[in-house]
Amino acid sequence: MRTAPTTRLGLRLLALGYLVLLLALPIALILVRTFSPGVEAFLASVRTPAALSALNLSLLIVALVVPLNVGFGVATALALVRGRFRGRGLLQAVVDLPFAVSPVVVGVSLILLWGAGGWFGGVESLGFRVIFGVPGMVLATVFVTLPFVVREVEPVLHEIGTEQEEAAATLGAGAWQTFWRITLPAIRWGLTYGVVLTIARSLGEFGAVIMVSSGFPGVSQTLTLLVHARYIDDHNTYGAYAVATLLMGLAVLTLLLMTLLDRKRSTR
Repeated sequence: MRTAPTTRLGLRLLALGYLVLLLALPIALILVRTFSPGVEAFLASVRTPAALSALNLSLLIVALVVPLNVGFGVATALALVRGRFRGRGLLQAVVDLPFAVSPVVVGVSLILLWGAGGWFGGVESLGFRVIFGVPGMVLATVFVTLPFVVREVEPVLHEIGTEQEEAAATLGAGAWQTFWRITLPAIRWGLTYGVVLTIARSLGEFGAVIMVSSGFPGVSQTLTLLVHARYIDDHNTYGAYAVATLLMGLAVLTLLLMTLLDRKRSTR
């Protein structure tokens, strides 16, 4: 069904107006309030020990979460696409569970499991603290980012089929040789796209992390928690805007990388 030019123009204006109202105006407001005192004030606010520690912790969590999700995501995608086993539908549902469960519920569940009175709370007696420490924050972030690699790799595996892998097996290649030389190169763009999504979600996660973090600066405070602490607890509005702008910059870089990878994947 063809639509009139005026109708198409009206739909475009409606979509642009919606995006401007919900995205462009808040971002512009944050940028104006951040840089109105000058770039020097912005740099001074994001170079404080608390801000640098929060940035380092956020990057550390990303560095730990990405390999864990890559290993689990690739293995799970291979099992779902190549395997035929009982409970396959249940595994599909578990993979999508982070999309349905609130991050706050995830944090509470981790406290019930790993807290002092939880099922696995005895590990604290061994000197290994999970809740209110970095391990708990990593677990929370792993859970909320769980589906991204799986859901990006799975359709690629469906698309490439099994012909090349079967040909490699008939030529005497082992399972690891087939994976490293055939499967992994074929899924590299889907895997990379899933990694980028995982990085973006890990940097911006708040609900699950705040439940399992002590929030102490320099100990277990990420960039998102620093924004919350400056705005709510310290009433440092400008400091919160400055850190939010830093997070926004990281998000823009991630978006640009995602767009670049999407174009390369489309051309190939």
